[in-house]
Amino acid sequence: MSVSVLHTVDAWWVETPSGPAKIATAAATTAALLADRPAIAAALRETGTVPLASLNLISPVTRPCRVVAQMTNFESHVKDAGMDPTSIPLTFFRKASASISGPFDDVVKPGHVQLLDYEVEIGLVIGRSIPVGTTISDATLPDFIAGLVVANDVSARDIQLPQTQFYEAKSYPTFTPVGPKLVLLNSDELQRFGDLRLRLSVNGEERQNALVDGDMLYRPLQALQSLTQFQELAPGDLILTGTPVGTALSAPAKPVEIIGNLLPSAVKWKAFFKRQAGNPKYLRQGDIVEASVATDDGQIDLGTQRTAVRYA
Repeated sequence: MSVSVLHTVDAWWVETPSGPAKIATAAATTAALLADRPAIAAALRETGTVPLASLNLISPVTRPCRVVAQMTNFESHVKDAGMDPTSIPLTFFRKASASISGPFDDVVKPGHVQLLDYEVEIGLVIGRSIPVGTTISDATLPDFIAGLVVANDVSARDIQLPQTQFYEAKSYPTFTPVGPKLVLLNSDELQRFGDLRLRLSVNGEERQNALVDGDMLYRPLQALQSLTQFQELAPGDLILTGTPVGTALSAPAKPVEIIGNLLPSAVKWKAFFKRQAGNPKYLRQGDIVEASVATDDGQIDLGTQRTAVRYA
């Protein structure tokens, strides 16, 4: 049975049938908490609980840590971007862990950013050190993935696209809301990864809704096998596994793309952003973004984060 861990400024908690119970641990980081499994197990037996609504939850993934994200990893998103899913390699980019924020914190748009986008994602939380060259198989994958979280890979598209790199556009403070909980899974539950459904709505309007099965191109096993060829990982690191179709950014129609490719770069981007400025799906001041991940039967539920957009 999955175990859901919650985090407040001064404590760690575990969900029980009667409410959250405090974990008796000195752990200050996600990595330290994952090393204190006896304390988590003991808290599950506690009878002294508090109402969930009384907790001011923060991200269950602490910083600093590595934040590594998979690019264009859902077939639906790839097709929406005007690309062929069979041509997409397994690739990654990095985000600054200073972008991590809580599941109910505001997403703050910097003053110079014009096109603020959303991407609901499943986050893998690493449970043990993985040196470069580590051999990972289906059988050993649960040894390395401690659990899963909901994440939103917030993106400044007008920064990302002209730079043709992602680091700045996705690393501003509050651009990675995480939580509300870290769900620790056993090997049988991790086998149900394909049954997870990602959902995201803005002001109650559903924008993203996709099942991992049949849509995700590269699963966690493939991602970790590839990453560990060149990147060591540590407990508490966060791997984002991509987003499905439904983001504000969408590929232009084919004739528009062909014409755009004939224009000088500066002219092309000016025309592109002029069109995008009229797209009502980009996030605006006061928008409420809700993101969730769960199996349809509710047996695995990573919770729902609710963030408001605020202009700096």
